[in-house]
Amino acid sequence: MTAPAIDLDHLDDAALADRLQGAGQRIAAELRKVIVGQDAVVEQALIALFAGGNCLLVGVPGLAKTLLISTLARALDLKFSRIQFTPDLMPSDVTGTDVIQDDPATGQRRLAFMPGPVFANVLLADEINRTPPKTQAALLEAMQERRVTVQGRTYELDKPFFVFATQNPIELEGTYPLPEAQLDRFMLEVMLDYLPEEDEVAVVKATTALPPDAVQPVVSKAEILAYQRVVRRLPIADAVTRYAVKLVRTSRPGDGAPDYVKQFVSYGASVRAAQALVLGAKARALLQGRASPSFDDVKALARPVLRHRVLVNFQAQSEKVTTDALVNRLIETVGVPRSAL
Repeated sequence: MTAPAIDLDHLDDAALADRLQGAGQRIAAELRKVIVGQDAVVEQALIALFAGGNCLLVGVPGLAKTLLISTLARALDLKFSRIQFTPDLMPSDVTGTDVIQDDPATGQRRLAFMPGPVFANVLLADEINRTPPKTQAALLEAMQERRVTVQGRTYELDKPFFVFATQNPIELEGTYPLPEAQLDRFMLEVMLDYLPEEDEVAVVKATTALPPDAVQPVVSKAEILAYQRVVRRLPIADAVTRYAVKLVRTSRPGDGAPDYVKQFVSYGASVRAAQALVLGAKARALLQGRASPSFDDVKALARPVLRHRVLVNFQAQSEKVTTDALVNRLIETVGVPRSAL
């Protein structure tokens, strides 16, 4: 079963915005066939999807990180690929490589490129921190430029392209920290925690009974690309954009930074963080049926956007000051402009 066709050329932005909200609801309904609770996680995954960003899901084993992403992929009429990251994985296992093949017409041998699993629309990088940084870095160009370079030749990836990665906390055995350059390419870092007791009971009942109804694709490739365009075209108030930028700039230690930032932060967030806040605010507003992103949208995304981009120093680690705690203080420090109240 494939997603129903839609004539996108005859729809204006208002109609596309309405359809985006409906598409988000349909995808969420498919996810809830398998996923219990985790509403905030599902919302953030949908925001990354419609904003065209990559998403990193972090949590201890057994919290359905992989199941969530694979189910999301089944709800989309897109090509899906999964890589199980292991310590012996090589960069060519991700991107692909040139192989020697015999040409049956000429009898001569020639090099032919064999695409790797990165050539998909939705790539699940499962347990991405189980492989060394050399292999992790094979995704850098794909995540940012949506292309891959192998042996000096560049190959474009099909659009849309997303990397949804899972990661166990770095203090567990057999893991490698992700390079900062790669972390910055994830639009959101989504934290999964243990479910409330009633939700956990529901999970146990569901997974020890008959399998749920099959997840069906409900959104097509053409729709997703159209929704991503309408997200970028959505107007946003200058004050909201400036608020997002100020949050990011305040996270950087230096002259004029708050004392707690100078005390606990080694490096603040990059410009990509402000871009992610604005795009995410637009997508969140449309998913909730609103045509104007608000300060609350930016605040709601501050933690998943900034927590992996603000690098704390040794003093913060020794005093167990988390990045989430610092982001909470940033939200308190950077007030909403009075003119917007």
